[in-house]
Amino acid sequence: MIEKSKNFILKISLFYTAIFFIFIAIPTYFYTNLELESYKNNQNRVLIEYAQKVQRTIYDFSNSKSDTFIFPKSFKYEATLLTDKKQIIYKTRNLNLDEKSKLLSLEVELSSNRLKAKYLKVSKKISYEEVYLKILILSICIGLFIFISIYLIIKASIEPYKKANEYLDAFFNDAMHELKTPLGIIQLNLEMLESKEENKSSKELQRSINATKNLFLVYEDIEYLIKEKTVKYNKEQIDFSYLLKQRVDQFESLANPKNINLKLNIEDNLTLLINRTHLLRIIDNTLSNAIKYSFNDTDITINLLKENEQIVFSVRNFAAPIKNKKNIFDRYQKENHIKGGFGIGLNIVKNICKINNIDIFLESTKEDGTIFKYNFFN
Repeated sequence: MIEKSKNFILKISLFYTAIFFIFIAIPTYFYTNLELESYKNNQNRVLIEYAQKVQRTIYDFSNSKSDTFIFPKSFKYEATLLTDKKQIIYKTRNLNLDEKSKLLSLEVELSSNRLKAKYLKVSKKISYEEVYLKILILSICIGLFIFISIYLIIKASIEPYKKANEYLDAFFNDAMHELKTPLGIIQLNLEMLESKEENKSSKELQRSINATKNLFLVYEDIEYLIKEKTVKYNKEQIDFSYLLKQRVDQFESLANPKNINLKLNIEDNLTLLINRTHLLRIIDNTLSNAIKYSFNDTDITINLLKENEQIVFSVRNFAAPIKNKKNIFDRYQKENHIKGGFGIGLNIVKNICKINNIDIFLESTKEDGTIFKYNFFN
């Protein structure tokens, strides 16, 4: 849970950081152009300063009595002295250009001088790499600052909810543990009372027993949801036929008040490699829903057969057709709110089927009734 929480915060932080960069993309574009222009202007200024330095040297030589002219050379610049016909008088070594660099040039007209040079052309190699590197470093720094800020803010904001969730989980675990014992005692005593009762068809007693069984079904679903992410459900070889017959016996008393007849077609000795809790949740939720939503005085057909190397478990009942078949397996989704329940049973079934690669098929019409069918691959 802690790992999932960290991953969630990380994903949200990255998402909002990305949103931030999308919003500042246009300002960043204009800022980059401004920086490039500023860099170019700065290099132009440096080039002008070097050209002025060369000019001063030429004029100083012209005003001096020296016969030797010392050209102010530099590895950063390329300089050329030209006649009025653009013929080269003197040129420093060429600057080697690569794909990432460009040549920035400036040509100035000279006054009369002893070198008989009319023009001075100076060039400098420039590269915008440092500008882009500066923008990149700045973006990374801003991005890291935004990401860390969002991460810490989200982490701090969900911490109270995280603690509340932990307290809630602990409360449910303790509550479920405390409920199981009294529920078991109630059921045991009711069954003992039923065995001693002379009038076996006592409605009050039967209602109490059925209510307790329904409570156990809800209890087992909630217990499974609580333990689902923390408990490892190991698989074992289970006699599906025997287990299904046991569960049908348990549900028979729930069907009697509605005068529902349970018709069984269960092939013997069908074994399956699956976790017992997973299989019980599929059986119990399917049978419970079939009884709960069936019309009075109808049949529920329960089939367990082997077909083409698959074990097929299906339950058919007659009730109002399910209209929203796509969402019926979603959590808290209920077709009929009047019937009660939490809308978690079929969602549990769907998740268990996904874990165990079990195919679910649902058909529901007014004429043919509702069929829940599960294909188990051994």
